Amino acid sequence: MTSYVTVECLIFLMFFCFASNPATCSINEVDLRALLLFKENIVDSRGVLDSWRYNGTANYCTWKGISCSSMHRRVVSIDLDSQGLVGSLSPHLGNLSFLRSINLQNNSFHGPIPQELGRLGRLEYIKFSNNSFDGEIPRNVSQCQNLYYLDLIDNKLTGNVPSELSSLLKLEVLGLSKNNLSGTIPSFIGNFTFLRELSLANCGFLGEIPESLVHLQNLERLSLDKNRLIGIIPSGLYNISTIRYFSFYSNQLQGTIPSDIGFTLPNLRYLSLGDNNFTGSLPVSLSNASFLQAIGLFENRFTGPMPKNLDRLSDLWVLSIALTDIEDDISFISTLTNCTRLRAIDILGNFLTGSLPHSIANLSTQLSILSMSRNLIHGTIPSGIGDLTGLSVLNLASNLFSGPIPWSIGGLTKLQEIYLDDNKFTDELPSSLGNLTLLNLLYVHKNNISGSIPPSLGNCYDLLILYLSNNNLSGPIPKQIVSLSSISIFLDLSNNNLVGSIPSEVGSLRNLGGLDFSNNRLSGLVPSTISSCISLQQLYLGGNSFHGEIPQGLSRLKVLQELDLSRNSFSGLIPSFLGELSLAKLNLSFNKLRGPVPVEGVFRNVSAVSLKENTELCGGISELKLPPCPPTNLKKKNSHIPLKIIVPVSVSGAIFIAIIAFSYLFIQRKTKLRNDLYTSSFESQFQRLSYADLLKSTDGFSEANMIGSGRFGSVYKGSIDNGNTTVAVKVLKLNVRGAHKSFTRECVLRGLRHRNLLKILSISVSIDYQGNDFMALIYQFKANGSLDKWLHLDTDGRHENMPYLTLMQRLNIAIDVASAVEYLHNGTDSAVVHGDLKPSNILLDDDMTAHVGDFGLAKVISNVSSGLATAESHSVAIKGTIGYIAPEYGMAGTVSIQGDVYSYGILLLELFANIRPTSDVLISDHASLHNFVATKLELDRVMEIVDPLILQKEHHMINSSIRGCVASILGIGVACSRDLPQDRMVITDVVSQLGQIRMTILAKRLRPHN
Repeated sequence: MTSYVTVECLIFLMFFCFASNPATCSINEVDLRALLLFKENIVDSRGVLDSWRYNGTANYCTWKGISCSSMHRRVVSIDLDSQGLVGSLSPHLGNLSFLRSINLQNNSFHGPIPQELGRLGRLEYIKFSNNSFDGEIPRNVSQCQNLYYLDLIDNKLTGNVPSELSSLLKLEVLGLSKNNLSGTIPSFIGNFTFLRELSLANCGFLGEIPESLVHLQNLERLSLDKNRLIGIIPSGLYNISTIRYFSFYSNQLQGTIPSDIGFTLPNLRYLSLGDNNFTGSLPVSLSNASFLQAIGLFENRFTGPMPKNLDRLSDLWVLSIALTDIEDDISFISTLTNCTRLRAIDILGNFLTGSLPHSIANLSTQLSILSMSRNLIHGTIPSGIGDLTGLSVLNLASNLFSGPIPWSIGGLTKLQEIYLDDNKFTDELPSSLGNLTLLNLLYVHKNNISGSIPPSLGNCYDLLILYLSNNNLSGPIPKQIVSLSSISIFLDLSNNNLVGSIPSEVGSLRNLGGLDFSNNRLSGLVPSTISSCISLQQLYLGGNSFHGEIPQGLSRLKVLQELDLSRNSFSGLIPSFLGELSLAKLNLSFNKLRGPVPVEGVFRNVSAVSLKENTELCGGISELKLPPCPPTNLKKKNSHIPLKIIVPVSVSGAIFIAIIAFSYLFIQRKTKLRNDLYTSSFESQFQRLSYADLLKSTDGFSEANMIGSGRFGSVYKGSIDNGNTTVAVKVLKLNVRGAHKSFTRECVLRGLRHRNLLKILSISVSIDYQGNDFMALIYQFKANGSLDKWLHLDTDGRHENMPYLTLMQRLNIAIDVASAVEYLHNGTDSAVVHGDLKPSNILLDDDMTAHVGDFGLAKVISNVSSGLATAESHSVAIKGTIGYIAPEYGMAGTVSIQGDVYSYGILLLELFANIRPTSDVLISDHASLHNFVATKLELDRVMEIVDPLILQKEHHMINSSIRGCVASILGIGVACSRDLPQDRMVITDVVSQLGQIRMTILAKRLRPHN
C-alpha cells in the first residue's frame, strides 16, 4: 500500500508540473506509472535504479536504461543488461504501448513472464536470457507481430513451445536453449524463413529433427545440442550455405556425415557433432571449409583414416576427434603444422599407430593442449617437443612410448598438467622437470623408469598431485618432495624400490588427502610428524619394513578413511584410538601385533578389518574368530591402587563437581567425534568432481545460479549427489593475474578446521569442452548468502516484512568471525593471516552462523612471535580490499595478524553502523569509518551510529543498558582499527569481551525491569 500511494503522489506532482510549467513536463502518466511499478518489484542492491525517481521536473527519459521517442517522449526502449537486479516482472510493462525493445539479460528475475507483453504491438526485441524466469512461454507474445528477436535462453521455463508462436513470421533470432521444455521441436519453426539464429540446445526435446527446418535458408547459427534427439540430421540442413555454426553434440543421432559437407557448407566456422552415434569415414572435403575454427567429432563410431589435407584450415583452433575408433598412422599430425592458430589437439582413444614424427616440433607455438592418450603410438618422444612452448597440458598416457623422457620437456614452462603414465619409458626422470614451476599434476606411474627421484621436483611449488608409482625408482625419498605443502590431493610413490626412512618433513603435507608409500623397501619408525597431516583420508604404508609400535600421532588424523600398515614389522598393542577414528578400511595383517583387539568403530565390521598373521592377538568381536584374551592378574591390577581410599566428607562436594565436569567433557568429546565422523564421511563423497559434473550441477554455470563474483573467480550454486546436496562452486578466472596462486592458497589451507571457517569439500583441476584450463573449488553451501547482502540491501527497495539482521544476530556474527580469526592466528602451529576480511567473505548458514571464506590472499606465518610475513617481491600492488586494508600495508611489503585485526575492526563497525568504509557519506566529509565512529562515541551520540533498521525494529527492547553494550561493541571496533598495529587489540581479548557483552545483553533482556 505504501508503494502504491507513492506512485499516486508522483502522478499528482506530474499533474501539478503540467499545470505550472508544461514545457518541462514532457512525460506520459501511463509510462511513468508502469516504470515505477516495474521498479517496485525489484531489489536493486547496486543502486542502478536510483535515478528512477520523479521530482516534479525531471522525467523518465533521463533515467538509466530508458530511451524515449523524440516526438512523443514515450518509452521505446528498456536496457538493463547485467545490472544485478533481482525480482519479478511487473505486468504493468504491458502498458508501455510504444515499447520496441526490452533487454533484461544477465540479471536474476524470476517468476512468470507476464502475458501482458502481448499487448505491446510495437515490440520488436526481447532479450531475457540468463535469468530465472519460470512457468510456460507466454502464449500472448504471439500478438507481437513485429517481433524479430526473441531470446529466452538460460531460464527455468517449462512446457511445450506454444503453437501460437507460429504467427511470429518476422523472427530472425529465436533462442530457447537451457530451459526445461518438453515435447518435440515444433515443425512450424520451418516457416520462420527470415531466421538467422536458432538456438534450442539443452531443452529436453525428444524425437526427430523436423524436416521443415530445411526451409530456413538464411540460417547462420543452428544449435540443437544436449537434447534427446534421435534419427538422422535432415540432409537439406547440410545444404544451407549460409550456416556458420552447426552444432548437434550430445544427442542420439546417427547416420553419416555427407562427403561433400565442405562444399555445401563453405562458410562453416564451428562444427560439433560429438557424443552421438555417427558412423562412416571423416569427409576429406572438410578442408574446403577454409574458415573452420573448431571441429568437434568426439565420441562417435567413425572408421577409416584421418583427413590428410587439414593443413588448408589456417584458422583452425580446436581439433577434437577423441574416442571415435579412427585407425591411422600418427604421422598425419604433420599435416597440422600449417594450422598456425591451433590451440588444442584431442585425438585420445583411437587406434592411432606409428611413432611421433619430428615435425611435431613445428606445430603452432600457441598450442595449449596436446592429448593423444589411449592409442597405440610407440617409439620415443622427439626432443623437439620442447619447442611447443605454449603447452599447458601434455597427455600421452596409455600408449607404447619407450626410451627416456626427453630433457627438453623442462623447457615447457607453461605446463600445468603432464600425463605420461602407462607407457614403457625407461632411464631416469629428467631433473629439468623442476623447471616447471606452474605444474599442478604429474602422472608418470606404470612405466620402467629407474634411478632416484630428482630433488628438483621440490621446485614445483604449485604441485597438487604426484604419481610416480609402479616404476623401478630407487634411493631415498627426497625431503624436498615431502616438503611440498602444495600437494593436497595425492602423493603416490608406491611399488618402487625406495629405501631409507620417511623424512620427518612429511609433516609439511598438512593438506594432503592421500599418501601411498606401499610396496617399497622403506624402514625405520614412522615419523611422529605424520600427525601434522591432518587432512589425510588415505594412508598406505604396507609392504615395507617399518617397525616399532603403531604411532600415537595417527590419533590426530580425524578424517582418515583408509589405513594400510600391513606386511611390516609393527609390534605392541593395537591402540584403542584406531577404533575412535572414522576409518572405513583398516589393514594390519602380517605384523607382530599382540594383545586384545578393540571392539569400537571400524573393529565392529569384520569385512572392513584385516588382522591376518598377527598370531598373538586375542578378543575382538566374535566374527573375527580370535582366541579369548586371558584373564587379567587381579593382584597385579590392584597393586597400583592406594590402600587407603577414605575420603573426608568435607571434600565430597568437590569430588561431585569433578565427576560432573568429567562427564560433561566426555559427552562433548563423543559428540565432537560423531560430528567429525559425519563431516569426514560427507566430504569424502566429493573428492573427484570433474568439469562435466560441475557443469551439470550448476546448469552450465548459468547466470541464474551465480551467487557472487570477485577478482579471482565467480561462485555458482550447484546441486550434486543426485540433487541431495547443495554446494557452492567457485570457478577461477584463470586469465586474471594471481588466480592460480589464489587457488593454490585455498588448497593449501583447506585442512584448517573450525566451525566458523568455510569448508572446501573438493577441488577440480581439468580442461573445459573448449580446451581451456579449468580450476574450481567446491564449498559447503550457505543458504543465507553473504553478510554483505544482508547489510546493504537497498532500503528503498526493501519490502516491509523483509528480514533484517537483529542486534543479537549481529553480535553473534561478530563473535563467530572473531572466533575464526582467533583460530587462524593462534589455533595451529603457524599463524595464518586471512588478508581479506570483509562482509562479502562472510557467509551465513541456515542458523545465521557465520563462516569466514575466501583464503585466496591468505599467508602462513611461521614466526608467530613476530606475526609478520614478507609479501612477494615481484608484486607492488596492495593486496586486499580498499577500506579494509590496514594502513601499514601501503607502506611496507609485509602482512601481519595485526592487519587482520584492523580489517576485523572495520567489519565490526560496518556490521553495527551499516556504513561501508568507502561510503560517499564518509568521503564527502573527508572522514574514515574509524574516525566517524570514534567521534560519535566521544560525543556520547552512539544511537546516531547504529543501523536505523535496528532502531526501527527493536526500539522497544533498547534501554540505557543495551545502549551501553552497543557503545562497548563499537568501542572494540575502534580499538581494533587504530592506525598503529601495536595499538590494536589482541583478537583473543576481542572474543572474550564480546562474549561478556553478549551475556550482559541476554541477562538484561531476561530481566527487563531490573
